[in-house]
Amino acid sequence: MTRIVVGPFNRVEGDLEVTLEVKDGRVAEAWAGSPLYRGFEQILRGKHPFDALMFAPRICGICSVSQSMAAASALADAMGLRAAPNGRITRNLAHAVENVADHFTHFYLFFMPDFARAEYAGRAWHERAAERFRAVRGSAAGAILPARTAFLSAMATLAGKWPHSLAIQPGGVARALEASEKIRLFALLRDFRRHVETVLFGDELEAVAALDSAAALACWAAEKPRGDFCAFLGIADDLALEQLGRGLNRFMSYGNYPQEESQFLRDGVWDGQLHPLDAQAVAEDISHAWLEGETRHPAQGETRPQDEKAAGYTWCKAPRLAGLPMETGALARQVVNGHPLARDLVQQGGGNVKSRVVARLLEIAVILPEMEKWVQQLIPGEPFCTQGEMPAEASGAGLVEAARGSLGHWISVAGGRIANYQIISPTTWNFSPRDGGGTPGPLEQALVDTPVGEGNVAVQHVVRSFDPCMVCTVH
Repeated sequence: MTRIVVGPFNRVEGDLEVTLEVKDGRVAEAWAGSPLYRGFEQILRGKHPFDALMFAPRICGICSVSQSMAAASALADAMGLRAAPNGRITRNLAHAVENVADHFTHFYLFFMPDFARAEYAGRAWHERAAERFRAVRGSAAGAILPARTAFLSAMATLAGKWPHSLAIQPGGVARALEASEKIRLFALLRDFRRHVETVLFGDELEAVAALDSAAALACWAAEKPRGDFCAFLGIADDLALEQLGRGLNRFMSYGNYPQEESQFLRDGVWDGQLHPLDAQAVAEDISHAWLEGETRHPAQGETRPQDEKAAGYTWCKAPRLAGLPMETGALARQVVNGHPLARDLVQQGGGNVKSRVVARLLEIAVILPEMEKWVQQLIPGEPFCTQGEMPAEASGAGLVEAARGSLGHWISVAGGRIANYQIISPTTWNFSPRDGGGTPGPLEQALVDTPVGEGNVAVQHVVRSFDPCMVCTVH
């Protein structure tokens, strides 16, 4: 066997190094390493609880609204506070703008450029892929970047600015919207819808969202070959990407976008059938992290560096649900929520490179029409925030879904100050190391049997199918 180190994978924030044991040209074992330590959990200790609203979004410049949402939700839980309806809707809109933009960006700027690489020269689709998706110079960038910028400008109305907004509060949002701003938001959503329908899908969002099986997806792609999504599907079929990066087929979602009495996307666990989510069964194993302590639920968790630890190979903890690793992300959300296309893809081929990418684009088609409805539900002139007081002694949890998957914040307050603050990000779940029983994390398992060759392009596809954000991982 040969051992190699692949990385960093720096198209998105942070560093990642993957150690591979290679046998007969394929990955026999993999170890995912996060070599950067940051320390936000220690920074927050001793601070006023509301300081979490300032520090948490700065964990990441890509999913800062998700971090804000998790922090605000944890504070609201500790305060026993319910958001004002207008505030809830506005937070959902801001969160959805970030998540949809993230999926859009990942597809065009992080994932598709790999198909323009020289390793694929000679494939029937390569010349077109290079012209369209080559990093920086491809024709797609010139079209999608202005569309993304215009779409993200909705954040100025919803949250004041992006990233690192301070508008998201435990009781809603700090900024009340006016009737004229509803009109502007609706116009921005319609403009982005037109771009996505024309360039990405070549069809209406509702038609994409209605696809109910892998067979229906294939038929649709044959009938609607114009969009970039169809270009990906053709490439995926030619390279058999459904055979690459097969995961553990155990999916988890915290649910997302709160409604009056439920969530638009439900929570749960899927392993061939749906199970309720027991958030009390979450625990973080640190057997192979450069940290000291014991396996604990994050509400009682600790983050104490131990960089000389012999068994350590990463700063990432190993979160487990009832002792088991979980894949999280858009595919997990759509499978748990019961979307028939996502479930059919998983039933046929499990979690893999193709199904993860399809799920992200499917989620764009599902969420954008719902956002238009949310804008219509806003009632200017009514409250956008509910006020409340933080008890001197309290605890709370904020569980949300970032673009990359399940994000949790846990806060303990004592004497009016933060006594403990713990975070588990989506990439911490997906890129976790082995636990004390030796069970690999989701990426480590998905890399097994991946072909290794010039440029390690297949390894890159598997890693990027999870859309890692390593600064969140090590927070």
